[in-house]
Amino acid sequence: MSTSDATQATKSSKKEENIRVVVRCRPMSESEMRSHTNIVEIENTSGRVTLLRSKSAGEQKREFTFDYVYDWNSKQIDVYLETIHPIVESVLQGYNGTIFAYGQTGTGKTYTMQGESNDPEMRGIIPNCFDFIFSHISKTENLQFLVRASYMEIYQDEVKDLLSKDQKKRLQLRERTDTGVFVQDLSSFVTKSVKEITHVMNVGNQNRSVGRTDMNEHSSRSHAIFVITVECSEMDSEGESHIRVGKLNLVDLAGSERQSKTHSTGDRFKEATEINLSLSALGNVISALVDPNVTHIRYRDSKLTRLLQDSLGGNSKTVMIATIGPASYNFEESLLTLRYANRAKDIMNKPRINEDPKDALLREFQEELARLKSMMGNKKKKLKDKSKKVGEGQSDEDEDEGRDHEAYLKEQRQKLESEKVALLQNTEMVEEEKDRMVQEVQTKMEEVKKEQKNRDNLAAKIKAMESKLLAGGKTISVHTAEQEKALKEQKKQISAQKARELDIKHKLEVHKESASEIKETFNSLQEEVDNKTRKLKKIYHQLELAKTEIEDHTNEQVITC
Repeated sequence: MSTSDATQATKSSKKEENIRVVVRCRPMSESEMRSHTNIVEIENTSGRVTLLRSKSAGEQKREFTFDYVYDWNSKQIDVYLETIHPIVESVLQGYNGTIFAYGQTGTGKTYTMQGESNDPEMRGIIPNCFDFIFSHISKTENLQFLVRASYMEIYQDEVKDLLSKDQKKRLQLRERTDTGVFVQDLSSFVTKSVKEITHVMNVGNQNRSVGRTDMNEHSSRSHAIFVITVECSEMDSEGESHIRVGKLNLVDLAGSERQSKTHSTGDRFKEATEINLSLSALGNVISALVDPNVTHIRYRDSKLTRLLQDSLGGNSKTVMIATIGPASYNFEESLLTLRYANRAKDIMNKPRINEDPKDALLREFQEELARLKSMMGNKKKKLKDKSKKVGEGQSDEDEDEGRDHEAYLKEQRQKLESEKVALLQNTEMVEEEKDRMVQEVQTKMEEVKKEQKNRDNLAAKIKAMESKLLAGGKTISVHTAEQEKALKEQKKQISAQKARELDIKHKLEVHKESASEIKETFNSLQEEVDNKTRKLKKIYHQLELAKTEIEDHTNEQVITC
């Protein structure tokens, strides 16, 4: 993206935008099919989720509409391309982005976020993000990138660095006016490929807190946050370097639990209590953000809400993925998840492009590289000046000016070696004078060796730093790039078409109801009375639903019971 495009994007980014909310329902398990019924209906085209307490006739339906909904037949790649891909694209332009999965334990949050990396069709959001980021960089010209990764978890309301050698160390949260909330001393690793960043994630996963409960064999006992920071440098028309920094937060939340179902005891019960308390704080923040009467948002009630402060009502483009289970015995938990997700739709964020931040690591790399290259140039000039004193008439500085530094140092060593041999073979020189001159030549040779070693060290440092900076146009053929671009555009068009169809469908339903009322004619007074009675019953039913909604909202809590 050019500098002018970035400027235009910055201007347009001042507008507020809603959090995008996605609902995904996992399939019924074998044990659930034996003992329970499916109470969830998913209508993909309209974005509607319907929840029934049971399949019995006369049961009230709970209906919700979201940006996207996915049933148990949905594919991992479709979830990524339709709902997550736009966020990742924005991060590469310099925005902050957050994707977090929320829901009851055992509903597929970790599967949605991570999936199975060895199976391309089962890979989750995180590995698909990795692929796109490095694919995008490899195809981008005239830009320089630096990609780094961090991985942390919140376990019993304590922050732990999953990539640290000391897994007992707990980190503190700090806040700055320019960057917001951050984790002090959180390690960060520069990565140059999908393989490297995947390795970073795998190392962190080995340190995650997991355990078995009656509802999940491998239950996450902590909230995990994988952070990808992408720094991009671009030269303007005047040769000035401008840096944009995008940060992608990939959040896998631990699931809410009821002790009566998980039968957790001891440490598992303590973990569940802390999980539910932090999720309760998250729910309170979501509710407060959409309540016009609330003037103070209690982000500080938990470390989770503090870390998600920018993602909820701040400088970020955010997608919330709510996962639910379809079985009848999870009705209350699924309803609670859908209610929180429904409220989150109304949260307004204020995303903006992060341009030329003070703490950009890419800027530090560029300045350090310039300093090292300058040092190497100075050392070469200094060495030439010294070498003129050795073997008068044998060194021609003008001739050496355009030579490679490595060849130059080799030539100096050969000259000094030749002069040393000549001095030793000279039988006419006084012995003391010969020893003095041999010693002088030996000293010069040591200086050349030292300079060579310093030069090699500087070259190694420069090579190591340059290897961490990524530039495009090197690894992927033009044909493959065009195919990927065409596929991406096709997916984006399909996604946009679905959104338009959903909007048109909603508008048609409203117009259809209005038109029906206008065109109504009756053959008799009794027919009109019957029609009005049906309408009154419908309105009364809606009133009862509203009362239920208010009662549920008043009583709902995410605590163990």
